[in-house]
Amino acid sequence: MKHLPSPTRRTLAVLAAGTVAALALAGCSTGGSGDTGGGSGDGSFDSVEAALEKGGEITYWSWTPSAEDQVAAFEKEYPNVKVNLVNAGTNNEEYTKLQNAIKAGSGAPDVVQVEYYALPQFALTDAFVDLSQYGFADFEDDYTASTWNSVTDGDAIYGLPQDSGPMALFYNKAVFDAAGIAVPTTWDEYYEAAKAIHAANPDAYITNDTGDAGFATSMIWQAGGKPFATSGTDVTLDLEDAGTKKWTENWNRLVEEDLVAQTSSWSDEWFRGLGDGSIATLVIGAWMPGNLISGAPDGAGDWRVAPMPTYDGKPASAENGGGGQAVTKQSKNPELAAGFLWWLNNSEDSISIFLESGGFPSTNAELSSDEFLADAPEYFGGQKINEVLAGAAGDVVEGWSYLPYQVYANSIFGDTVGQSYQNNSDLNTGLTAWQDALVEYGDEQGFTVNK
Repeated sequence: MKHLPSPTRRTLAVLAAGTVAALALAGCSTGGSGDTGGGSGDGSFDSVEAALEKGGEITYWSWTPSAEDQVAAFEKEYPNVKVNLVNAGTNNEEYTKLQNAIKAGSGAPDVVQVEYYALPQFALTDAFVDLSQYGFADFEDDYTASTWNSVTDGDAIYGLPQDSGPMALFYNKAVFDAAGIAVPTTWDEYYEAAKAIHAANPDAYITNDTGDAGFATSMIWQAGGKPFATSGTDVTLDLEDAGTKKWTENWNRLVEEDLVAQTSSWSDEWFRGLGDGSIATLVIGAWMPGNLISGAPDGAGDWRVAPMPTYDGKPASAENGGGGQAVTKQSKNPELAAGFLWWLNNSEDSISIFLESGGFPSTNAELSSDEFLADAPEYFGGQKINEVLAGAAGDVVEGWSYLPYQVYANSIFGDTVGQSYQNNSDLNTGLTAWQDALVEYGDEQGFTVNK
């Protein structure tokens, strides 16, 4: 599941309005309060297994390419269950529809696709079933620590991870070889490589960046930043913490010296740049290989993968993108819905289908399997790229959390921090503007925001 562009402001205005209503309906409660709701599980998986055998009908919202094949395989294994698959839109289009259904009190699916950054918003508004009542805590060791953390809040479990996006350095080996540059292992080396590549060819850049919230927050994450903290409806914002400053000190050099291409990610121009070498690297999630293979075929054989550069030479990564599924509290059969969710993200058959569609796993068994690690795509010169990417999954820095209104936060990143990119100026100025806007918005939504 690639990290998709931010939604339009119109979409977020609708979503924001839904957030206000949902907070009011939920009384600003959180699932971590001990209220399981949406079911009557006794803490064991028995009721889920019984529901799968008994059968019934559920609805599943998903935009993933693998969903149709996964549903077909599930119904073959559990013939008493009918799953109605609905593509309710990608990313924020789906979230807006879900929030409207929550506000209306009806119309939500039994199981819904949700990305990690968006999950806290819905969990806070009491929209999802706490799966701990069905014994889902037993599955913690099946997943990487970072993805498990992304679907839980204390003892509450609001979903199961489907994929992950540990970050690595994708680089064009032909460009580096032609310039006589070693693959950077630190951000200082990356900066020097950026200067060398641009000096050798003024039309070439080490990477592109026009201001993307997902990238920026992941980079702050890798630098050890913890700018967002939430306890109930108390939110703390600090986009001047040490980790954030570490990232801006590093990235400001590239932005202010015009060393990054002003090319929008996922545009035709971007894919051309990746194909012809004028964009020489991407620091991005492990789900990227399939996008390079399909979108930049002219780069076949030139690209490779290396660990993400770090500040001190010690391994450190962050998640970029990814998500899973949750059971909504509107489900009339939450045990059956939980069973489908469990099969979707914990069964070998389902995960195999997901990986064949280009997804990157969140499960430890797949990340350590010989078959997965041995994959050596010709596009990457026969390199066993999953060895690097699986290693990155184990190097994700601990302790990150998103805002409970991260969907909105991402949507205004371009209007605030994006201005620093356009002006080749200090990112800290943009981050200050972003923080001020997020404090104001949070207060308007009923949060108590501290900075």
